Amino acid sequence: MQETKRQKQIGQLIQEELSDIFQRMGFNVLEGGMISIAAVKMTPDLLEAKVYLSMFQIKDQDGMLGRINERMGEIKKALGQRVGKQLRRVPELTFFLDETLDYVFKMEELFKKIKEDDSNIKGNTDINKDTK
Repeated sequence: MQETKRQKQIGQLIQEELSDIFQRMGFNVLEGGMISIAAVKMTPDLLEAKVYLSMFQIKDQDGMLGRINERMGEIKKALGQRVGKQLRRVPELTFFLDETLDYVFKMEELFKKIKEDDSNIKGNTDINKDTK
């Protein structure tokens, strides 16, 4: 189902505020890696927000997600102070790993391998032509 304009607006607002909250709490740069808010999807009633986190160069992503969930009360309180005047209720936050970045890297590696294999095949056919 398509998101309404209001869902998109609230999702964008929450994404911006959570990005700032994560930066202030020190979640944006941890253990030599980075965490960013990739997207926020709101339910039609605006009471739940699915927050997709993109983690770059963080080895234990599930562990990091657990650490973020442990501080959920603190995150939600900070969010409530920021959006309290725009929303009647602060939505329930659910964090998910956004694996788009991993998918992109895997696809790039596959394309790179295909290109290398293709150039090796062409190189072998050129050698065969020279020997005839």
